[in-house]
Amino acid sequence: MNYLDRNEFNFEPSDLVKETFRHFDINTLCFYTRIYDQGKKSILSVYLSELYHIDEPQVLLGYGAEDLLKMAIHFFLTEGDNHTILIPKFSWWYYKSIASEVNGLTDFYPLYETEDSFRYDLDELEQIVNEKHPRILLIASPNNPTGNGLTLEETERVMEMVPQDTIVLMDEAYASFVNTDTNYIHALTEKHPNVIFCRTFSKFYGLPGLRLGFAFTGKSELMEKFARYANKYLGYDRLSEELGIAALKSEDHYREIGKVMQEAREMYTREIGALEGFKVYKSVANFILIKYPIELKERLQAEFKDMSYKVKFMDEPDINTHMRITLGRREQNRKVADAILKVVNS
Repeated sequence: MNYLDRNEFNFEPSDLVKETFRHFDINTLCFYTRIYDQGKKSILSVYLSELYHIDEPQVLLGYGAEDLLKMAIHFFLTEGDNHTILIPKFSWWYYKSIASEVNGLTDFYPLYETEDSFRYDLDELEQIVNEKHPRILLIASPNNPTGNGLTLEETERVMEMVPQDTIVLMDEAYASFVNTDTNYIHALTEKHPNVIFCRTFSKFYGLPGLRLGFAFTGKSELMEKFARYANKYLGYDRLSEELGIAALKSEDHYREIGKVMQEAREMYTREIGALEGFKVYKSVANFILIKYPIELKERLQAEFKDMSYKVKFMDEPDINTHMRITLGRREQNRKVADAILKVVNS
């Protein structure tokens, strides 16, 4: 089975990741990390601190970005009297689910379809934030499933327009696919005490099975309190730390895979976007969203099933004539496109 429905990694880890795993000293697992004696969390948090030029106390690690998002939402929705979180209308179902675990009140802000993409309307978002005054404003950039992301200028504007008692939780799980300049994270965490950037090793670095995520916070007493809540006193998984550092050192390997994904974006846009009733949206993530004629749904599903391929057929309101397809290896992308063409032409 070819799984192109969960935005997982259909390539191989870098050679350095493989070598790090092969040569890992198993005896390391017999001891807790000693770096907490120095007031630091792990060798990985120190490495991320140096890589992103952010003070190590502002670096958090978790069991994937999933864990960090959950801890942030649980913490801030139960700290104080404001229990409202604002999330995008089309977004990961998990956001609302974890807010409900602490009786959080979830409200939505819209995304708008354009000629070839989706977008956030920041003027309207500012009005909604002023009206609702949420405890958390969650922005996914890039957003799942729509694939759109914020520009640097838009990210800066969001931070300027949001009151400081609203936590801006930026889910950047897919950000590395198109954004190589991360200096803005340092600049914004220095300037804004109410921001958290969440990232992961699951998407760009292709290690979802490692369950490793990281976050950067602004500077404030409240964020220090959140860090104490999120930190693991005795350190982190020693093997995961070393594999994470190896992945971070393998940027060239993953950029080459990014080129394969860009080829796929262009191929889908050129070939599938030209079909009557189809629309291929611009994406800055490792997946692409395609709108299709609803009368073809059962035939498309049957064709993918016959060829042992799984893609995600969306069923949410207002986006239920769309399928989200993970960008995979060249031969996988080609087979998916050919399957769509076969159904349309039959």
